[in-house]
Amino acid sequence: QVQVLQSGGGSVQSGGSLRLSCTASGYTSRTYCMTWFRQGPGKEREGVAAIDSDGRISYADSVKGRVIISQDNAKNTLFLQMNSLKPEDTAVYYCAADPVAFFAVACMALDSNWPYAYWGQGTQVTVSS
Repeated sequence: QVQVLQSGGGSVQSGGSLRLSCTASGYTSRTYCMTWFRQGPGKEREGVAAIDSDGRISYADSVKGRVIISQDNAKNTLFLQMNSLKPEDTAVYYCAADPVAFFAVACMALDSNWPYAYWGQGTQVTVSS
């Protein structure tokens, strides 16, 4: 059984940095799309960044140049380093993983409608001005 456990997040002032982590235990598929999503207050869920098992990476325009998605394959851990944070980055951030999305444009397109198989519990990021 796959379990996705997130850590990190918290509160920071505008311009600050945070790093989120996500560990997928029990994930055995060779293919994957792992994506960070976020949902701000009163907003729809949106894709932030994704990485797949071929090492392809995609970023949302809203965070490009400010965040870095990376992974530690040995530990099945995904990271999201967020820099130059803005109040509009305030949201609950979710990590999601799916073996089939790797084969679909949904992964690199950061499609929030794709039915990801595994989700983390979410972690709050609050950026104050």
